[in-house]
Amino acid sequence: MEAFWTGLGLGLSLIMAIGAQNAFVLRQGIRGEHLFWVCLTCALCDALLLTLGVYGAATLLARFPGLDHWMRLMGALFLLLYGGRSLVAALRGGQVLNPAGQAQISLGKTLAVCLALTWLNPHVYLDTVVLVGAVSAQQTSKNAFLAGAIVASFTFFFGLGHGAKRLRGLLARPRAWQVLDGTMAFLMWGLAVSLVWPMAFE
Repeated sequence: MEAFWTGLGLGLSLIMAIGAQNAFVLRQGIRGEHLFWVCLTCALCDALLLTLGVYGAATLLARFPGLDHWMRLMGALFLLLYGGRSLVAALRGGQVLNPAGQAQISLGKTLAVCLALTWLNPHVYLDTVVLVGAVSAQQTSKNAFLAGAIVASFTFFFGLGHGAKRLRGLLARPRAWQVLDGTMAFLMWGLAVSLVWPMAFE
């Protein structure tokens, strides 16, 4: 169960970082358009990427044992940079969504945008291959770790989309984005320290 909760916590921390994909899901929730399919598409894509990251990283580490240290360092560096990006966004006033006045988009075009935001984002591969792969290599059960991360994806995307639909007024305020961005910055930095801390005692 420890590996499951680690995967769940890491999955939520990574997904909650404000980015183009999450902003798109929020926008669809606020607009109330094709929400189920957008959430499902994001969650399924994330599950596939997480699976590739966990088992692909395991194969690489078995072939190149020293790669574990480099993956941890790269993951920590990425988290530090991403945390800094979130903090800058918070200090600048957060991210404002403005879906009002936009024409309705078809389901096909909506899902095409959703897929592009997922698969064409280089941060997605850094998350799933470098960071998730590095952390999964330290777990006693990769299956439980992966299950936790996938549960986090489905829970977050559906919660985000349907939560946005119910909280339209609050989520349109810049202050809400400031709080979320600031929280994510410190969570990312904490994860970065946890990745490299064990290396200091090896």
